[in-house]
Amino acid sequence: MPNEAASQEQSFLIDLLRATYQNQEIYPILQHNLSKLNENLALILRKWVSDRFAQEPAIAINLARVLIKLSTIIQEFEQGNPASNLEIAIAGYEAVLQVCTHEAFPKEWDIVKQALVIAYQQRQQILSRTIGELRDQTVQTQSQINTLTEQLQEELQQAKLQVKDLKTTIAQLQHEVSSSESTREITSLIAELQELKQRQIRVEQVTTTAHASPKIEQFNTAIFYDIENLTMGRSNPNLNFSLKQIQTNLENTSVVNKIAIQCAYADWSDSRLRLLKNEIQELGIEAIQIFDYSHKRNAADMQLAIDVMELAQSRPTLQVFVIVSGDGAFAALAKKLHEYGKTVIGCAYEGQINRVLKSVCDRFIPIPTPQAKIEEIPIHQVNSDSSLNDNILVVTKKTLQELKQNFEYLNQLKQGGIHIPQIHKILREKIPCFDQKREKHGEKLTNFLKKVIAGTDICLSIENNKLVLTEITIGSTGSSNNILKGVTDSSSNFKEIVVAGKS
Repeated sequence: MPNEAASQEQSFLIDLLRATYQNQEIYPILQHNLSKLNENLALILRKWVSDRFAQEPAIAINLARVLIKLSTIIQEFEQGNPASNLEIAIAGYEAVLQVCTHEAFPKEWDIVKQALVIAYQQRQQILSRTIGELRDQTVQTQSQINTLTEQLQEELQQAKLQVKDLKTTIAQLQHEVSSSESTREITSLIAELQELKQRQIRVEQVTTTAHASPKIEQFNTAIFYDIENLTMGRSNPNLNFSLKQIQTNLENTSVVNKIAIQCAYADWSDSRLRLLKNEIQELGIEAIQIFDYSHKRNAADMQLAIDVMELAQSRPTLQVFVIVSGDGAFAALAKKLHEYGKTVIGCAYEGQINRVLKSVCDRFIPIPTPQAKIEEIPIHQVNSDSSLNDNILVVTKKTLQELKQNFEYLNQLKQGGIHIPQIHKILREKIPCFDQKREKHGEKLTNFLKKVIAGTDICLSIENNKLVLTEITIGSTGSSNNILKGVTDSSSNFKEIVVAGKS
């Protein structure tokens, strides 16, 4: 049964991890379980390790170090299926990168990265050999078809010559009919002529079939949805779009045959995204959870790019890759897919897609732009004794609030902020004699801006010298530092963890 088999493979995985942790000989265990070294074990490894990292973050680094050692052993194991062994090792290395960041664990991070580079190169070599073998088989099959076609054409030509000779003979006999015996001979010849005509028809049908190109629909398309880009941010997500309509528009294009894979990347723990649940399930889209503990906005983009490149190398039947996002960071990904001979389709809101990304895509399918929901924050009047009663302060505050009405500036404020030099340039363009009026306060630009944005939803990030929306900066570093400290200070016994996971 499938569930029983999966349970046995998970038990085998835990036994391997325990033996590795205890410095036992791993090769004898692998030799007695060659049938379990398959790609399904790689999938179970990814899921089990991800669950353990999430449930027991305190022992994550200890488990990661054991994984590095086990993945190295399996990568070098020469028995069994080399491709399956390599996929298991890659799954282990990639799982380790969930906790071993370059900043926190540079030594482990460097080891894993070097191992991954070698593993990816080995995978490419295996794929190249497989493609070469398939190409040779295709050439051999085509040669056989050509030979058969030539034979059929020769047979057809012979049949045509026989029909011509019979017609000539019948014409001669029709003039020489003088006895019943001649009549029977003519009847026999006519029957033979009809049989030859039927044979000619069958040969022509076979020849046509041999020349006809088989029209076989293939699952050649993978779609990747950047949900955060579709919702236009996290603080006030816009859900006024239809995934069904996006899919329908893609299916109507000539290059899309059948959709093989659909993945949607987002922090699905956000309760506001539950409205998309029914539509995602109905369309068969896989929801990829992104745990963005440090609020880095490119977490989903990085995972999406990794998955795309992995599929581009491991699934040669996938020829069309659809990126549903207007983020310009995906332009480099589209160029890399072109190097692999893939077709790239961009799909985003018209007017809100990065121009470079749109230019490198083979096709672009627009999505109707929703009505932007921008809450206006009024500029309140102040008392005569307030410092904001100064006209330049009021005008500057209003100008900064108006930046949120521009989609590009609003997106920058949400994603990471706008640099102070750029803010200075904007204010000088929109406010006549800005520097002269501001200098009357006798303060630096940063101190002046602090006074202007006091009490608004815009704040000044001293760390990177940018103006950002308040919602984006809450809890950016504290929690991540505590998590790293908890992982570093952990002294939990790994043996207890793997035994608990097995139960």
